[in-house]
Amino acid sequence: MTNENSEITVLIVDDHPMVREGLRSMLTAPGIRVVGDANSGKKALELVKKLQPDVTLLDIRMPDMNGIEVLEAIKTARSPTLVIMVTTYKNLSYLLRSLAAGASGFILKDISRDNLLATVKAIASGASMVDRVFLQEVLRTLDDSKETSTEVVLEQIDPLTPREMDVLRLMVEGLTNRAIANILNLSPGTVKGYVKTILEKLLVSDRTQAAVKAIRTGLVT
Repeated sequence: MTNENSEITVLIVDDHPMVREGLRSMLTAPGIRVVGDANSGKKALELVKKLQPDVTLLDIRMPDMNGIEVLEAIKTARSPTLVIMVTTYKNLSYLLRSLAAGASGFILKDISRDNLLATVKAIASGASMVDRVFLQEVLRTLDDSKETSTEVVLEQIDPLTPREMDVLRLMVEGLTNRAIANILNLSPGTVKGYVKTILEKLLVSDRTQAAVKAIRTGLVT
C-alpha cells in the first residue's frame, strides 16, 4: 500500500502491443509511473520480481500462462504488488477465480481513463475494486438452483446496523476508508473498525469478497 504523497509504480501485462500502449497512454498522469510492460506471463513474473511495482495490471488470457496462473505465482512468491485483473470478457468464472487467487481488483478493457486512474489509485491506497455493473450483471446470471438461496445466506449473516450498511454501500463502490470517513463525517479509525466488523459479520476475509456477497445476497443493490 502506497503513501498518499508517493508515486504509484505500475507494471502492464498483456500480449497485445496496442493494449499495452493504450494502457500506458491512459496511465500518463501525475502521481503514476509505468515502470515496465510484459507480453507474457513468464516475463511478467520476471519484471514483478525485478521492478517490485506497487500495482500490476494483468491480462487474463495470454498464450504461455493465463493471468490467474500468473497471479497465483505472484502470491506464492509473496510479492507486495497489488494485482488488478484486466479482461475483455464478462465471465463469472474469471472473476471468482481471480478473487479467490488474491486479486485486488477486476476491470474490463473498455474502462474509461478516469475510472482506470481512479481504480489504480484506490487499489494502491488499500481498497479492493471490481467493476460494480459487471459484478451485478454476472452475479444475477447465476443459476439459483446451483447456489445456496439468498434467504439461507442472509439467515447465516449477523444483521448489520444502519451505520454498518452505510459503510458497506460505500465499500461496494470501492471507496477507501479515508473517502468513506469524509462522506460519513467519521474518523478513518472509526471506519476501519466498522469495516472489520462488517467482514466478520459477512464471514469474508476482504473488502472485495464483502462487495461480492453484498450484491449476491441483495444487501446492496
